[in-house]
Amino acid sequence: MNVVRKILFPFAILYGFITSIRNYFFDKGILKSTSFDIPVIAVGNLSVGGTGKTPQIEYLIRLLSDKYKIATLSRGYKRKSEGFVLADSTSNAEILGDEPFQFYQKFSNIQVAVDADRTNGITKLLSQSIKPEIILLDDAYQHRKVKAGFYILLTSYDDLYADDFMLPTGNLRESRSGANRAKIIIVTKCPKDLSDQKQTEIRLKLKLTSSQQIYFTFIDYDDEIYSKDEKIAVSEIKKESKLLLAGIAKPKPFFDYLKNENDECLTYPDHHHFSDGDLEEIHKKTQSKKIITTEKDYVRLKDSKLVSQLYYLPIKSTFINHQQNFDTTILEYIKTIQQLRGLKKPNQKI
Repeated sequence: MNVVRKILFPFAILYGFITSIRNYFFDKGILKSTSFDIPVIAVGNLSVGGTGKTPQIEYLIRLLSDKYKIATLSRGYKRKSEGFVLADSTSNAEILGDEPFQFYQKFSNIQVAVDADRTNGITKLLSQSIKPEIILLDDAYQHRKVKAGFYILLTSYDDLYADDFMLPTGNLRESRSGANRAKIIIVTKCPKDLSDQKQTEIRLKLKLTSSQQIYFTFIDYDDEIYSKDEKIAVSEIKKESKLLLAGIAKPKPFFDYLKNENDECLTYPDHHHFSDGDLEEIHKKTQSKKIITTEKDYVRLKDSKLVSQLYYLPIKSTFINHQQNFDTTILEYIKTIQQLRGLKKPNQKI
């Protein structure tokens, strides 16, 4: 914790008090939360910064989209549009934001929408001629105006919320007690070989309630990089001199996976919109080398002057253990909601 953050400690106390009062009002029904008659799964975190929400949403899409009509709803961080937008063939990263546009590009059988007002966004989705049967809320853990039926809370292995403090002294958006809303807590970005003993230590540190489940995942990098027209094995690209570029919250693991001693690494802020000046700077540095970037950055750069040199590395979230238990818990929640609401699934694939 740096000196400035220590000086701002009184403001962290005040911020924590304000968010606690807000949560109390929602918990007691003084402030209104809207619930919906279909399964709504919210994925989020207590802290600012990257905890791996995008690969976790993609995991849920893969789990559910062959069985149900899925829609994702995001705020659309740093997009240049306003209000509710449903992705279509005219959409791009500036209209949707990079992560929703990535969902739209990768998964042709889902609906992708953005709206800062999640209540309005869900209402608009349910008014479409093709109505979703399940809605995945991306980064909506603090959006209490919608009462999701199921909350998944993510926390990074190297930055657990139990070790953090409120903004601006720490990185927490709300107090640690907010974790109690989660049905499932996922510790993300773990080492692949995380021991059972270390998992037990983390369980104890997070102080789960008796009804909560905890899982441990790691970021699994693809064996190949991809461009508009080709793919190359990572084992081969590691031998080349190249430019590595990332505009994500925590780029070090991405760089470490690909780089050799001759590579240059360029880092930009998370969700960075690349200006003409940025593109010119990158172009000068490449000297015709390949540019490898993250999938999230690729969707913002693929229509730029760099496209002929541009490749991206896909990632996914992989469970260290008990993946089947996680899948079963999600599917049982959906089944229960459908039974409670009397919903029928004539077109469900078995």
